[in-house]
Order: sequence, then C-alpha cells, then structure tokens
Amino acid sequence: MTGHRAPDGPAISLETARQVLAAQPFSGLLGARLATFELGEAVLEVPVRSELTQQNGFLHGGVLAYAADNAITFAGGSVLGPRVLTGGITITYLRPAAGELLQARATVVDASRRQAVCRCELVVRHGDRSVLCAAAQGTVVLVGASGEDAA
Repeated sequence: MTGHRAPDGPAISLETARQVLAAQPFSGLLGARLATFELGEAVLEVPVRSELTQQNGFLHGGVLAYAADNAITFAGGSVLGPRVLTGGITITYLRPAAGELLQARATVVDASRRQAVCRCELVVRHGDRSVLCAAAQGTVVLVGASGEDAA
C-alpha cells in the first residue's frame, strides 16, 4: 500500500501502522495483527485461542473491547496522523463470539482537524462463515507533543 497524507501530517503506510501496533506489548500478548490500514479504515485481527475466552468458552468481552478500541484508533489515525488517542468508546455486544478469528473493522464516520468519530463492526470468522458479534463507536483525538489533548 502507498502512504497517504493526514491533514498537515506525514504520510502513513501500512508498515508504519504495523510498527505502531508492534510497539504495544498488550497487542503482542493478544497476537493482534493489522490487516488493513487505509485512509478512513482499519481492520485489526486477533486469532481466537482458549486463553482469550471466558468460562463459557466464548471470546472474552474485554478482548472485543480491546479490538474495537484499537481498530477505531487506527482508523482515526489514518486521517488525523499518528499522534492520537481514544477519547471515548461505546460497545454493544450482540451475540457470543466463538470462532477462529476476530476481525474489528473500523471506519471513519466524520473527522475534523482534531478528532474523528469512527464506528466498528466486530465479526468472528469460522471457516468461510462470519458472525457479527458486537458493534462499537468511538472518538479519536489528536494529542499535543507532550501528550495533552490538543482540543
């Protein structure tokens, strides 16, 4: 993928975005992978394994929330640039998540120079079947050089 330019920001490539993800120890612990990173869109994948499930054998809700949070932040960062944080997120669990691969597909709904509102669909794949298990929405904010909110 070629890089794209965020407003007043540097070009951001899929490789750069993957390096940012790799720098997050928790993402490594979960085995997360950035499958797509394009202008206004990001897809984060987490392989389902027993260590990530709850007592009934379903993927733990915290793993779904993590995936939504990170996918939303990467989608927002694709239009705002790399210095972003999650400003807030809501998630609705629709059905239990069971399968082989969790995919969090986030898109930018609207963006200004300082924030982006994104939505995310979380699906679990089992073979060639995909099941929507949760939906989320979040706000991504641009932060200043010292980490303070620029808004």
